[in-house]
Amino acid sequence: MPGDSTRCVKAVAAEHVPGAPLQPGPVLAAPYQLGAEGTETDTYARASNPGWRALESALAALEGAAAARVVGSGMSAVTVALRSLSRGGGTVVVPADGYYQVRAYARERLEPLGITVHELTCAQFGDGGLRAVLADAGEGALVLAETPSNPGLDVVDLRATAALCRTAGALLVVDNTTATPLGQQPLALGADVVVASGTKSLSGHSDLLMGYLAVADGALVPPLERERLLSGAVLGPFETWLAHRSLGTAGLRFDRQCANALAVATMLREHPAVRSVRYPGLDDDPAHPVAAAQMRRFGPLVTFRLDDEQQFHRFVAASELVTAATSFGGIHTTADRRARWGDPVPPGFVRLSCGIEDTADLLDDLDRALARR
Repeated sequence: MPGDSTRCVKAVAAEHVPGAPLQPGPVLAAPYQLGAEGTETDTYARASNPGWRALESALAALEGAAAARVVGSGMSAVTVALRSLSRGGGTVVVPADGYYQVRAYARERLEPLGITVHELTCAQFGDGGLRAVLADAGEGALVLAETPSNPGLDVVDLRATAALCRTAGALLVVDNTTATPLGQQPLALGADVVVASGTKSLSGHSDLLMGYLAVADGALVPPLERERLLSGAVLGPFETWLAHRSLGTAGLRFDRQCANALAVATMLREHPAVRSVRYPGLDDDPAHPVAAAQMRRFGPLVTFRLDDEQQFHRFVAASELVTAATSFGGIHTTADRRARWGDPVPPGFVRLSCGIEDTADLLDDLDRALARR
């Protein structure tokens, strides 16, 4: 099998047509010229776009999917999946220790529709909690797992979870944002649907919002497409082009980000200013055994604890390479104090997204910044 950088370049390569541009440009159109009814590929940009098809083909290739569909943001990918694949009176499981706005959406938008929402931590996915929920729910439940979790970086055993969902007649949706398809492939581990924010490492330049859904079975595409059309959760043509262009370098960028993350995590766990460190790639991390069995790379995120909020701000102010910013996966190293957004973490909890800086420079900068506490 080709390496990831080769796969990324091949995924975005244009069809060989002499005289045509090597890299296609954006298709900036809202309506398209109509012909005889039913003969057109494109009619209106909320329904389809040539750029979508190119990007979706590339994403499906990277995820090992039957098909992929792009939407306007990672949150749109989650909500399109939840709205189109859950059912009134049914059961939905969402991560209790994953992205906080997913829990808010489930409580505020799904529960009023008569859907029973259960929040489970990564640990509860494997300790019998999910099994008990599915036993009560009966067939037709929808299970959303996020692994590694954001921000705690705990891991769900996807093979075991997929087997449990199949036995119970439940649909398994996996949020693959943190790992990306270059780090793990949930569909190959038994998931039915992948949702992800392409805003992060895949596009990688902190300049666009993009989400996508990838499916193991093409029969799941029509309800997802219908929800995208009716809700208007679409990706603009310029962002589509930017994401497609950026995807070609994702293998290179993600490889450096992951190498930096492992080096940073290794350094931080010995640093006197740091209370604790989590990174699934560390041999002694609690998540490592499961992560090593299902992940090829462990991602760009490292989390660690400082004493308090004030120490976090002193650390960022002293650093020459780290910028305080939310989101992650960009070429710059950024730090986010997650308690600011309401995550149930200590005030000094830091989510560090490692960029593509030279590893030695990043380690030196972090060491100096933490020493100035």
